[in-house]
Amino acid sequence: MAESIQKDQKPVSFDKYISSSSRCSFIAIVIFLIFLSHFLYSFSFIPFIQSPSKISNSLLVPVVQVGSGNTPEEKTELKHVVFGIAASSKLWKHRREYVKTWWKPDGGMKGAVWLEKTTVNDTVSSTLPEIRISSDTSRFKYRYRRGHRSAIRITRIVSETVRMLNGTESERNVRWIVMGDDDTVFFTENLVRVLRKYDHKQFYYIGAPSESHLQNLNQFSYGMAYGGGGFAISYPLAKALEKMQDRCIERYSGLYGSDDRIHACMAELGVPLTREVGFHQFDVYGSLLGLLSVHPQAPIVSIHHLDVVKPIFPRMDRVKAVKRLMISAKLDSASLVQQSICYDTTHKWTVSISWGYTVQIIRTYMPARMMEVPTRTFIEWHKRRDFTNVAFNTRPITYTGCQRPRVFYMSRALGDSSSGTTITEYLRHKEDNPKCEWGIPDPSDINRIFVYKKSNPNRWNKAPRRDCCRLLPTTKTGTMMIKVTACENDEIVAYSNK
Repeated sequence: MAESIQKDQKPVSFDKYISSSSRCSFIAIVIFLIFLSHFLYSFSFIPFIQSPSKISNSLLVPVVQVGSGNTPEEKTELKHVVFGIAASSKLWKHRREYVKTWWKPDGGMKGAVWLEKTTVNDTVSSTLPEIRISSDTSRFKYRYRRGHRSAIRITRIVSETVRMLNGTESERNVRWIVMGDDDTVFFTENLVRVLRKYDHKQFYYIGAPSESHLQNLNQFSYGMAYGGGGFAISYPLAKALEKMQDRCIERYSGLYGSDDRIHACMAELGVPLTREVGFHQFDVYGSLLGLLSVHPQAPIVSIHHLDVVKPIFPRMDRVKAVKRLMISAKLDSASLVQQSICYDTTHKWTVSISWGYTVQIIRTYMPARMMEVPTRTFIEWHKRRDFTNVAFNTRPITYTGCQRPRVFYMSRALGDSSSGTTITEYLRHKEDNPKCEWGIPDPSDINRIFVYKKSNPNRWNKAPRRDCCRLLPTTKTGTMMIKVTACENDEIVAYSNK
């Protein structure tokens, strides 16, 4: 009997010996252990335990660099710029008059004129930078046969300016060193506008190449900033250059000029040229009318070779012509020589304004894309009339005698500080114009043009765009009235008969 019973019984499972309550306790312990291990792993990266509020705050509050403070850095101003002006004792008496047109000692400007030797014209003037004498460079080799050893002296002005500043109280505020020649004129407010775009703590080498394609291609480089047009070097880069420049100069004894030696050293430092089209070398001869009347949509920073080109305004000496342009610059430097295009549909004229400089009227319709192209009022540096030798598009002054522009030059400029409105007057430049059989009225009947415009110092904080102009009604004979304003979003410049 016992044997039969044993055969009929099924194997006993382990679950029979565990009660339902014991089973629940076991599962709870396993779940707790899993949760605990996950909890500890999640906080293994936190070096110490914080309250939930402190943890959330530590994750949300941004990291602040030590010593940075909460005060935003001051914008770059003229007081942060130091100028190094290359000059010669032979020409300084004459060319210092150019420097006087733009130097602003009352504006906190700093810098020095560097001469090769003392002269009788070295008298201290409150209207000029201080005079410094360059150190001797006779130990350096110079192997360019047709060049001048003064290139070595001039290229070291950057380094000597850094040494001049070293350890002085004013060095703390220096952000940029700007180089130029004694016949370079700077529009300093625009210079500051350009420099504000860049981080002065980084290595920057800012300028522009020549207008001459042959100069850039054969003699120098499209990657070089020309010293006559001026260039800016951030102060940290200037200090790095000072440490290696003399050794660098020795390696390039076969180069011609000072600016290509700077360029060679920049290449060794690995710093490329940052192009700003407002720096103008002006390697041209003749009149700047064709270039300045269609200036690129960027602030004009400098002009050079004033002793080579014709006076900016005709029938006056070069220095007086620059002074006249500075009248407009004081009223609205940001808009100086910026182009506007509009059409007189009644007379079928095209009107082009280079604000603060000229107004031109052309008999017939000329599309905007053509009016943006410089006219050939000049020849390039090698005195060839082959306009494939310049580094930009050009067009003839006129395609027919009837299209020859009537040019009006700025004669007076006034500003109303309360409203910000400027009024510039332009008088017609008297010159012979060919007869025209077209049935279109002759613009020569206009003798005076008034342009009304509000100053716009912040125009370069936005995307570049030409201003628009509109003709205003007037009953005055021989007078044209024009208003220049920012274009509306959907406004276009196109001729229409309607």
